Amino acid sequence: MSRIVYVNGEYLPEAEATVSVFDRGFLMADGVYEVTSVLGGKLIDFAGHQLRLARSLKELEIAAPCSDDELLEIHRELVARNDLTDGMVYLQVTRGNPGDRDFVFPDPATTRPTLVMFTQSKPGLADNPQAKTGIKVISIEDIRWGRRDIKTVQLLYPSMGKMMAKKAGADDAWLVEDGKVTEGTSNNVYIVKNGRIITRNLSHDILHGITRAAVLRFAKEAQMVVEERPFTIEEAQGAEEAFMTSASAFVMPVVAVDGASVGDGTPGPVAKRLREIYVEESRKAAI
Repeated sequence: MSRIVYVNGEYLPEAEATVSVFDRGFLMADGVYEVTSVLGGKLIDFAGHQLRLARSLKELEIAAPCSDDELLEIHRELVARNDLTDGMVYLQVTRGNPGDRDFVFPDPATTRPTLVMFTQSKPGLADNPQAKTGIKVISIEDIRWGRRDIKTVQLLYPSMGKMMAKKAGADDAWLVEDGKVTEGTSNNVYIVKNGRIITRNLSHDILHGITRAAVLRFAKEAQMVVEERPFTIEEAQGAEEAFMTSASAFVMPVVAVDGASVGDGTPGPVAKRLREIYVEESRKAAI
């Protein structure tokens, strides 16, 4: 069965789902995106993704393509039409198609934003075998633009970072700026030191992760101590544990950084417990 994709008000077979070559998302990377996970046919952390989307659009002065209620309905309709049990719903909003290429923003009164959404099936999403073994990361220089808090479609350097990691025999890359870790290529990152969970504080330097917010809330409710500050690669290598969070990976243990084992080189108790709590509580709150 062909996957059904949503494009500007229409549900179409993926082979028929297209946008203009003059769309600013294609020409200028002038757009934002969100990815919402689906477990058991229900949306995880949807309200958080919806709020962050609204913030990203506001920061870039792109009009919302539809109301919040309509956005939820489209998500649910795509899940239903694609018979999605476990996986993700990808959403992308661009400034639209002004009919030609120009650096100047088009008049929003005459150029409507483009809204594209599609599903990705990931059976057993919550049972990723890597969660039991952990992943290995390398460090690379963070040379992205300064507004990483806006979830834009400018993903070339994160893609390059993942390829650098792959070539080095690792699973992902941690980005480093001024000697301190900012985040992973597509995730927020953490270490556990002296029993404390340490993660970089929110600013323009990192994405304000929806999974990050939920995990830190659950950690505090479980009486874990959280310290929000930057840390170095050397600190990570000497930590008791390390892990990362994202909408699709949930909580993923990190067992090696630049070739050095973290702790005993296996997933630690804090990461494992937070993953259990996150999956359990997310399933309860899914809509």
